[in-house]
Amino acid sequence: MTGWIEKNRSILDFTLSSLLRRKGKNLSLFAVYTLVVFMLGSAMFLTQAMKREAALILKDAPEIVVQRLLGGRYDPIPLEYSEKIRAIRGVSTAGPRLWGYYYDPVIGANYTLMVPRTDAPPPEKIIIGSGVSRSRKAGQGDIFSFRGYDGDNRNFTVAGELSPESELVSADLILMAEADFRGLFGFPAGQATDIVVSVRNPKEVLTIARKVAELLPDTRPIVRDEMVRTYDSVFDWRGGIVVVLLMMALLAFVIFAWEKASGLSADEKREIGILKAIGWETSDVIAVKAYEGLLVSFFSFSAGLLAAYGHVFFFSAFLFVPALKGWSVLYPEYRITPFIDLYQVAVLFFLTVVPYTVATIIPSWRAAIIDPDSVMRS
Repeated sequence: MTGWIEKNRSILDFTLSSLLRRKGKNLSLFAVYTLVVFMLGSAMFLTQAMKREAALILKDAPEIVVQRLLGGRYDPIPLEYSEKIRAIRGVSTAGPRLWGYYYDPVIGANYTLMVPRTDAPPPEKIIIGSGVSRSRKAGQGDIFSFRGYDGDNRNFTVAGELSPESELVSADLILMAEADFRGLFGFPAGQATDIVVSVRNPKEVLTIARKVAELLPDTRPIVRDEMVRTYDSVFDWRGGIVVVLLMMALLAFVIFAWEKASGLSADEKREIGILKAIGWETSDVIAVKAYEGLLVSFFSFSAGLLAAYGHVFFFSAFLFVPALKGWSVLYPEYRITPFIDLYQVAVLFFLTVVPYTVATIIPSWRAAIIDPDSVMRS
């Protein structure tokens, strides 16, 4: 046992000295390796964290949203539909919502205008989200002017600002009174944008949604799970685009690593020949190269992973957010809650560490099985 420990200690010492002798080559490899892990890790961390944030936010979303369809498009829904839905056994509440979009040509952004179901602002007053306040440099007491459906401008006074803690969902939100909303959009009385439904037993959500569709065939019930899946699909698609682009960088790295490892220099081949000549076995030579690969991989992977973690969770992924956030102008400013999926880390490990380790061992094994004299003469 003592001999085995001493042997492995000498192999490790030789490995460290070998890495230091070729520090230029290893430093360049470390830099490229770390950069690849950083880019792939950032894309994976950001995608998973955004999906988790969406799931946490949507857990408080309505269990069912009922929309009316006309010609395959959303249409205002009559208020009496909520009475019919409330009559379904198992429905706890069913209430109308008023909301819509308003394009602001000043900053080229869309606002979400909504009438809160409780604590609505007074007439001609609005409460704005942090993104609206920041982009328009507006605060309490300032005047907002909206062009109505009839071409007339309507002025509203900012009565307050929504909490920055809710910015992820309220950055572009403007709350106003029902009369102001209907007057601005010409929204007909007796109709709403949609109806939100809550169910007594969460296990009966799909059953209630099916009953709503049967009772009101011109409507489309949307359950909360469908909203979560939609957000997951959106982030998977956008994250997939980034990952596909970065896979090209990964392929370039694999080629780079293979060239660096397989292109053994004359000094490295001579070194292998000397080791074989003084009694080292082929397994010992392979162990040296395996240790070299593992050390470079470990430090590069760790550095890249830590850099990706800091980039995403401390600097809000400023390099990749434009690709993942979409076309939104009023994008919220917030810090993503740290979250790591160990499965994603394992996938990243096998995508980067395994190819390089294999690329290191194979050429060394090929050189180690050759006769020492021929290796040193070559």
